[in-house]
Parts: sequence; structure tokens; C-alpha cells
Amino acid sequence: MGILDSFEKGLERVVNGAFAKTFKSGLQPLEVTAALRRELDTKAAVVSRDRILVPNDFVVRLAPGDFARMTNLGPALIDEFTQLVQRHAAAQHYSFAGGISIRLQNDGSLPEGVVQIESVNVKGEIAWTPVLDIDGKRYPITKARTVIGRGSDADITVDDTGTSRQHVEILWDGKRGQVSDLGSTNGSKLNGVPLTKAPLPPDSVIEIGRTRIAFRVLAQASAGAPGSKRGAPWAD
Repeated sequence: MGILDSFEKGLERVVNGAFAKTFKSGLQPLEVTAALRRELDTKAAVVSRDRILVPNDFVVRLAPGDFARMTNLGPALIDEFTQLVQRHAAAQHYSFAGGISIRLQNDGSLPEGVVQIESVNVKGEIAWTPVLDIDGKRYPITKARTVIGRGSDADITVDDTGTSRQHVEILWDGKRGQVSDLGSTNGSKLNGVPLTKAPLPPDSVIEIGRTRIAFRVLAQASAGAPGSKRGAPWAD
């Protein structure tokens, strides 16, 4: 599968279902992703034999109608853009000076369907943000231990009779993840393999009952780092 195919597959999670109605016309999210990818490739600078530096701070300028449609999707779309930029950089062996920051900007001078990208290198700390995608919803992992199951006492409750009340736990130490089955009735799988306890690498899929849980880690700019953006990742 090529890089562009991976981008398209990732964006399908964002624009399917009700979101698809938003993009019957005008700029498509995939076009923004392709523009971000081109920006990385164009600005890539070889700084040593084994390091190619690319921008990590992006402003995506959009026409008012396109801006409104994109921002209606909320933070999930920015998260997808961030993850797919991160994947493209990894595939091309690019390096970032700091965490990735992407902000949408409303630009009344642009015609609908046109996107312009402005990017810079911003040195700073990287905040590794783990998230879980479950049934179209995204859950940031904010604690060292997160329990998933059918019961109301679980940190994340899933509506699935094939799961136990406390089915699996996810541990996160700030850099690495681990997943464990909590003695569930029907068991769990990690990337298709029966699970008891195992390391949890990014882009893994956990299966409990009929529920699929995608684990991802986003490299974002730390809130306290120089040049990091605070508040919503878009601006009028």
C-alpha cells in the first residue's frame, strides 16, 4: 500500500457516516492532507547524512466555506491530519524539531476549493498524546490506567454484550503502552492474536467481543513549549 493509499484509508474514519454529507462539494480533507504532504516534501532539508529536517508547525489557510465545513468536524479532523503527517514523515525518514502543530485559518481572499499551507520549524518539547478510537469516537488517555468494559464502573464503557464489565486495562507511562485482559469471559485479541498481557505499540487494534479499539499515539506540540498553540486549532 502506497503512502497516499494510507492517507485515504485514515481519512475514511473522519468523513464516513454523517460527516460525509459535509463534503459533497468544496475542498475535501484528502486534498488538505495531500497539501500537507507536499509541504513536507518541498521543505525537507538535509542537515546531516542521517537527518532530514521538515517543518512541524503548520497553518492551513482555507476559503470561508471550506473553513466552516472543516471546523464543523471538530478536533478529530486535526488529530487525523497530525497522525497522517506523522506517518508520512516516518515513511520518508524525516525528523521534526518539536511536536506537530496544525491550525486552520479562515482566509477570505482564497476561492473555495483552494488550500494554502504556511509552515515553519519550531523547536520544542513533544507531547506524546495516546488516544483510543472506538466506534467512531476518540478517547484521549489521560490516566496511567484506563479500564474498558461493559460496566458503568469502567473508565470507558462499551455497549457490547460480548464484553465483560471490566474487560481490558491499558497502562500508559508517558512513552509506552501496555494492554492486559482482566480475566474476561470471552477473552481479548491484540492485532488478531489472543491476548493476556502485552506491550501496546501505536496503530494496534484490540478486539473485545464485537468491539474494535484502535490505539494511536500523536506527536503534538507540548502546551508549554515555545511556539505551541493554545486553544482551538483554528482561527477566524
